[in-house]
Amino acid sequence: MILLAYFLPQPGMIKEPVSLEEIANVGVSFIFLFYGVRLSVEKLKAGLANWKMHIVVQLTTFLFFPLIVLVFRPLFVNAGFELLWLGVFFLAALPSTVSSSVVMVSIAKGNISAAIFNASISSLIGVVVTPLWVGLFIASATGDFDTTDIFIKLLLQVLLPVIIGISLNSRFGAIAEKYKKQLKYFDQGIILTIIYTSFSKSFSEHLFEGFTALELAGLAVGMMALFFAVFLCVGLLSRLFGFSEEDRITVLFCGSKKSLVHGTVMSKVLFQHSTITGIILLPLMLYHAFQLIAASIIAQRMARRKEV
Repeated sequence: MILLAYFLPQPGMIKEPVSLEEIANVGVSFIFLFYGVRLSVEKLKAGLANWKMHIVVQLTTFLFFPLIVLVFRPLFVNAGFELLWLGVFFLAALPSTVSSSVVMVSIAKGNISAAIFNASISSLIGVVVTPLWVGLFIASATGDFDTTDIFIKLLLQVLLPVIIGISLNSRFGAIAEKYKKQLKYFDQGIILTIIYTSFSKSFSEHLFEGFTALELAGLAVGMMALFFAVFLCVGLLSRLFGFSEEDRITVLFCGSKKSLVHGTVMSKVLFQHSTITGIILLPLMLYHAFQLIAASIIAQRMARRKEV
């Protein structure tokens, strides 16, 4: 999608008769509606039992992660890369990814039910916490942030569909689970559309011309370092609290991963009609690719070690 946006950005900029951006906006609401339909209230209630582990995971996701990135803000701002730092901070403020976190915990033979609970509750918390964190810095980086407008869009486009979906869980939850593969394809299609339109705008405005290949490579290395820093710190924290091995595995993978799905769809709300969205999403896509590779290798090694 990024390559397509680079060589053929025009379709992503067309406004009439209907734009890809408008299609993506509607698609975002349906993503969260279907997510709510699949979210069982009973499962969420049952998962509250292991509260200490849940608190550690959520504090890592929404407090520890952003604070790490916040410490390095002067290095970016003083060097003239404030937008790039905002992208990294946006990544740090996002909720944990749902599907891949559960998959990695399953491979590593961790606490799967706790992983499902944490990934699900993280998504709900992120609807509120992510905009609050990012809103602190959007105005200084872009000069354009209307708090009231953003939260109205967030309420109508994200939170309201989730609430409606949860209310429909008892009737349509089983059907949504049955067709979750097809719904995943829909999610992926909307995500690809958002990435394409975002980068079409950025390339059309020549926003990436200010970055050298070396600087972008440095960003990729930085995303790797960020993953390992959080992963190691979360591991030490889980040992400090004396969690069982299964719970420690869950904390490791749920606390160190970030959601590309929520990142792309939230960028449509937080940075709507902005040409900087491509830059904002770049750190997230680099981190997402690396976390899948690194986490899968680590999970498989953990599984082999437990078998021995």
